[in-house]
This record gives sequence, C-alpha cells and structure tokens, in this order.
Amino acid sequence: MALLDDVFGGFGSSLVSTALVGVGVVLAAPVVVPALAAGMRPVAKAVIKGGIMMYDKGAEMVAEAGEQLSDLVAEVRSELDAATAAAADAAASASTNGSPLNG
Repeated sequence: MALLDDVFGGFGSSLVSTALVGVGVVLAAPVVVPALAAGMRPVAKAVIKGGIMMYDKGAEMVAEAGEQLSDLVAEVRSELDAATAAAADAAASASTNGSPLNG
C-alpha cells in the first residue's frame, strides 16, 4: 500500500506543479513574447544583412570568374585561328613548291 501511495502522491504533486508552470507561462507570454521579438529584431536584421552581403560577394566572384573564362576562351580561339592560318599558309606554300611565282 505504501508503494501505491508513493506513486499516486508523486503523480499528484507533479501534476499540480506542471499545471502551475503552464499557468505561469500563459500569463507571462503576452509580456515576454513581444520583448523577445523586439530583442530578436536586430539579430534578424544582422542575419539578413550578412546573407545579402554574402550573396553580393558571391555574385561578384561568379561574374569575375565568368570574365576570366571568357578571356581564356577568346585567347584560345585566337591561338586556334593563328594556327589554322599558319597551316593554310604552309599548305599553300607546299602546293606552289615554295615559289611565289607559281600559282
């Protein structure tokens, strides 16, 4: 019997304290939540500002990388055009046996 009384006695006191904590939270929420919201606003703004700055920096880095890649592609095309022109000149020279008068 003592064991059963201990179980129900602990349950009852736990239930009462839990209910009192719940009532306290409900009564304090209208005061605490706006205060927390006001305190969190600067933090939220700082997080958003940091995100915007990271996005802008990332966009700048991507644009710079794209420009470098474009420059590299243009350089390779120029080298290919020069190599093709040199090969065409060599073929033309070979067909005339190296003499500019033949043709």
